[in-house]
Amino acid sequence: MRRHMTDKVILGFDTSGPYCGTALLVGDDVVAAKYEDMVKGQAEALMPFIDETLEEAGVSYSDLTGIAVGVGPGNFTGIRVAVSVARGLSLSLGIPATGVNLFDALTVAAPLPIVATLQASRNEVYVSEIHRDWRSPPKQMAIGDIPAPTDPKCVCIGHRSHDVADHLRLTARPAKYAPASAIARYVAAMDVVPEARPTPYYLRPADAAPPRDPAPIILD
Repeated sequence: MRRHMTDKVILGFDTSGPYCGTALLVGDDVVAAKYEDMVKGQAEALMPFIDETLEEAGVSYSDLTGIAVGVGPGNFTGIRVAVSVARGLSLSLGIPATGVNLFDALTVAAPLPIVATLQASRNEVYVSEIHRDWRSPPKQMAIGDIPAPTDPKCVCIGHRSHDVADHLRLTARPAKYAPASAIARYVAAMDVVPEARPTPYYLRPADAAPPRDPAPIILD
């Protein structure tokens, strides 16, 4: 793979939902990506996905300049798996790892203002109204309970966006990029990389019994 020496080479990945996704961004272009729907098994799938993505692009781990990881909200175990891998790669490669919440990922190339929705439990969604200089606090609720936005020009983007748009009598539009690609692009556009290591972004406490095989421990 040919690239300019000044190009950012960012590996993005996300397992916060019922899927596993990776993307390799070189400069302004995603040169390789992999995505597969999966309810479980992200812990076993993520590293092979990353290896296959890099191999497809002809890129080695030493070529990477940054890691971009989805930190939620979403599945507790999936989030912790991805964050742990991001921290491990950051430490071993000596490059920054940046966490991106999925609401921010939905704003990439989006026609703000938007009503952004993400998959939640109990057939509900996480929802936030996002403007260029303001956003509502994210909440989990049933689609039928989502209030009318403050701006009637909002476009609905995200999980079940067409159902949300029908409820609010607005227009729905698909996200321009898959989650891993959007996460990588969001980090690439940052002027300054945060110094803090990525941490899970939870909007609610766990409401299920712990799994038999616990998720990786996130160290401070």
